[in-house]
Amino acid sequence: MTDSGYFIAFEGGDGAGKSTQVRHLVAALEAAGREVVVTRQPGGTTLGSALRDLVLHGEAITPRAEALIFAADKAQHVQEVILPSLARGAVVVTDRYTDSSVAYQGAGRSLGAQEVADLQSWAVGGLTPHLTVLVDVDPSEGRRRRGGTHDRMESEADAFHTAVREHFLAMAHGAPERYLVVDGSARAEEIAAQVLQRLAQEGLL
Repeated sequence: MTDSGYFIAFEGGDGAGKSTQVRHLVAALEAAGREVVVTRQPGGTTLGSALRDLVLHGEAITPRAEALIFAADKAQHVQEVILPSLARGAVVVTDRYTDSSVAYQGAGRSLGAQEVADLQSWAVGGLTPHLTVLVDVDPSEGRRRRGGTHDRMESEADAFHTAVREHFLAMAHGAPERYLVVDGSARAEEIAAQVLQRLAQEGLL
């Protein structure tokens, strides 16, 4: 972990409301005078955008290939975007990071959570967020929110999304000092207030 800047990741199932919370937090941080770099994974770089389109909207991909593509996206992203931003003291806010790959490919695809975690850690050089906000929502609610639009991941069966959710919660339970778990079914403003309260405790605000 870098000693400069501050790194925040938002995690959760599809339709949990992560993007909404990212917007709330960025507005609050900018109002407080902080430089904020907002990004997402997969994506966030030219290479990452191409990989995102390939893995979410392209032809069928085997689970192991999928895991490797996501690892490549993160490796590029960390070197090109996240580390330089942290080095100059910015707050980096990302919509998804390594935990998503561990939950989706490790648990959802049954590749083995530890194996995928090791791959992800190697890809990002061991860079861990200072805080990971897990926006937890029941998969059925996430599906309802998404409506009729689904990418390859979102189209998976409920059992897949349930496994993903359970693993997210297990990771958070195992490291409560690094996670904030919020109820994604609550009002967006209430969730945002919880995030700001935690960051105030961390001395960021």
